[in-house]
Amino acid sequence: MRISTTSCLCHILVCLCFIQRCYGASHHIPADKVTIAKNQTKLANGETEVHHRPKRGWIWNQFFVLEEHIGQDTQYVGKLHSNSDKGDGSVRYILSGEGAGSIFIINEVTGDIHATESLDRERKDHYVLHAQAFDRNTEKPLEPKSEFIIKVQDINDNAPTFPDGPFVAAVPEMSGVGTSVYQVTATDADDPTYGNSARVVYSILQGQPYFSVDPKTGVIRTALANMDREAREHYAVVIQAKDMAGSVGGLSGSTTINITLTDVNDNPPKFPQKNYQLYVPESAQVGKPVGKIKANDEDLGVNAEIKYSIINSEGAAMFSINTDRDTREGIISLKKPLNYERKKTYTLQIEGVNSHLEPLFSYLGPFKDTATLKITVGDVDEPPVFSMDYYIMDVYENARIGREVGAVTARDPDSKNSHVRYFIDHSEHSDKYFNIDMDSGVIKTTQSLDREDMPWHNITVIASEVDNPSLLSHVPVTVQVLDVNDNPPEINKDKEVIVCESSRPGQVIQTMTAVDKDDFANGQRFSFSLPSGIPVNPNFTLKDNEDNTASIITRRRQFSWLVQELYELPIVVWDGGEPALSGTSTLTLRVCPCQRNGRVQTCQDERGLLSSAGLSTGALIAILLCIVILLAIVVLFITLRRSKKEPLIISEEDVRENVVTYDDEGGGEEDTEAFDIITLRNPAAAEELKFRRDIRPEAARQRGQNRGRHSPPELNQVDVQEFIKQRLVEADMDTSGPPYDSLQTYAYEGQMSPTGSISSLDSPGTHSEQDYNYLDDWGPEFQKLAELYEEDRDVAVAVTVAT
Repeated sequence: MRISTTSCLCHILVCLCFIQRCYGASHHIPADKVTIAKNQTKLANGETEVHHRPKRGWIWNQFFVLEEHIGQDTQYVGKLHSNSDKGDGSVRYILSGEGAGSIFIINEVTGDIHATESLDRERKDHYVLHAQAFDRNTEKPLEPKSEFIIKVQDINDNAPTFPDGPFVAAVPEMSGVGTSVYQVTATDADDPTYGNSARVVYSILQGQPYFSVDPKTGVIRTALANMDREAREHYAVVIQAKDMAGSVGGLSGSTTINITLTDVNDNPPKFPQKNYQLYVPESAQVGKPVGKIKANDEDLGVNAEIKYSIINSEGAAMFSINTDRDTREGIISLKKPLNYERKKTYTLQIEGVNSHLEPLFSYLGPFKDTATLKITVGDVDEPPVFSMDYYIMDVYENARIGREVGAVTARDPDSKNSHVRYFIDHSEHSDKYFNIDMDSGVIKTTQSLDREDMPWHNITVIASEVDNPSLLSHVPVTVQVLDVNDNPPEINKDKEVIVCESSRPGQVIQTMTAVDKDDFANGQRFSFSLPSGIPVNPNFTLKDNEDNTASIITRRRQFSWLVQELYELPIVVWDGGEPALSGTSTLTLRVCPCQRNGRVQTCQDERGLLSSAGLSTGALIAILLCIVILLAIVVLFITLRRSKKEPLIISEEDVRENVVTYDDEGGGEEDTEAFDIITLRNPAAAEELKFRRDIRPEAARQRGQNRGRHSPPELNQVDVQEFIKQRLVEADMDTSGPPYDSLQTYAYEGQMSPTGSISSLDSPGTHSEQDYNYLDDWGPEFQKLAELYEEDRDVAVAVTVAT
């Protein structure tokens, strides 16, 4: 069809092209033919020369050539002509540009242009070329290079297409007429600006009467109301697009749109039948499924979800129903145990309702349905049933063996009422404290029970029918052992009792508590006392606080762990039981040195420490002997050195400011011949007493007299630091001294302390007259110090008397 249509149009277009060629070749319009430009030139003589521009005909705008040319001959395009061409063949025409020499050729003599190939406008719609005319004899250009365009003229050779087809669309079922479904768009490669070659019109070829299409826009709409998905879900609609505005001879293309109707909730659930029957044995377990029922719904997804319920009270009391989301079935479960002897049938009214409703389609009726289910209970030989779900019994501890604890009862629930026998399951407990009478179910003790050892006993009793021993029932039995006051109380010895050496009479050492293994319903009551019939303890006594505690109190002071470290104190404790029991506990009290706040400073057994080191008794004795021998050697050495020591002071007036260092030990505070600090306090008063032990006394005394004459009167006001520097210079300049260095020590505590100094260096004289008897009132700690000062005072008095 396409070839025949093109051939029909070719005759018309060839005629048009022939007319255009004849007219264009001989009557093309030059650019400068309309007006004649006149140029004037002013000559030297003042005249004006007028130049007339010749007419030109060498400018073309465009040529046209028809696409899809059919035939063996070349297609004529147009003709180039120069005004300089006289028709004698002296002008040569040359063509250059796009397709020149291949697609387009030119006759160099006549200037005729032909197309050698069939052109396709959809591939290239125009060509830009250049023309030029030369003198064939001189090869000089007669015309400048001129540009023109050859435009490919369109014909209807391309049918409309749907490049993205086929298409998929969806529309809800039960939609109204005119509901938009989808829009299709066709494309045509022909020139939309030339004729109707690209003007497309849409029409529906398949899908009527359900759908329609807009001929201009391509919008597909529903054409039939209340299309039901459950009746038909898929539709294949074929749409045609035709160019030439749909007229005869136009080209066309088509595509398919697959339309699916989506589901809405427009169908209620339906039970396949109205009456159902179900058999359930009475032995069915509670909470387990016993049957199922299902209602059908033609909708899909959430629109088909169904919620089941039992709407009558008889069925809802014994059974429950739940929805299985996967199968959409109603699962019926048992809520209470069934009993064939009590009730043999049950009737259930079951309702199925859609979970998700569409208000738009509520007019279609109620979206629910009901059905009746009759359940028949089957008779089953059941195991015995105990009268209680569990039993709690009690018995006193230390009860005689064979004491009755309690009894369990069970019966056969079936109509034949078979005899029942009882057993104790000993597989759970290896110790057999109880047994049971096989016929009566009475439980008795087989061993003596101790509440403090095991206050509760859990046993399991089994009941079986005589006619069918394989049917067993189990029941838990809990036996509580009641308490009897059979354990005496004891003192709680969790903490060690510490007695400080500095304890005072009447001081509370520690508060004691008691423990009792027995159980007292109203709380434990304890009383405390010291044992009777023994001498009174001289060290400690006991006070009952009447709150289940007792306090240990000291009777004396001055405990010493070196004298006695451990004390024992027996205590009697009474409980408040019936009958009352007592127990005697002996506490060990340890004496330890304590700080003022009562905190223990050290309280460890030296023997224990030594023993913990892993040393034997012989090794310890050897170590102690070695230590004693070493101490004796040291004391002997010091005594010998002191006996050989010579006095350092030659006379009582020999007071000097320097100290000569010897390898001897000082005499402590008893050494009254050491340096006197008064020299630093009053340098002027000590000028006469400055003697050095390393020079002759006469030389030293003479040097002191010479220095005293030249000492300024303000010497007693001189600063101690300056005084020390002065003495240092004198020592360095003294030529009468020995050729070795001497150490001169000055002690100065300063004068700016607001509280003064407690040092004995500030005493006003060499020998103190202060009375030290008040040290005796300070206690035994200062007794030794008072003795030392008393001895020093006696020596000073003796020296004075001797003098």
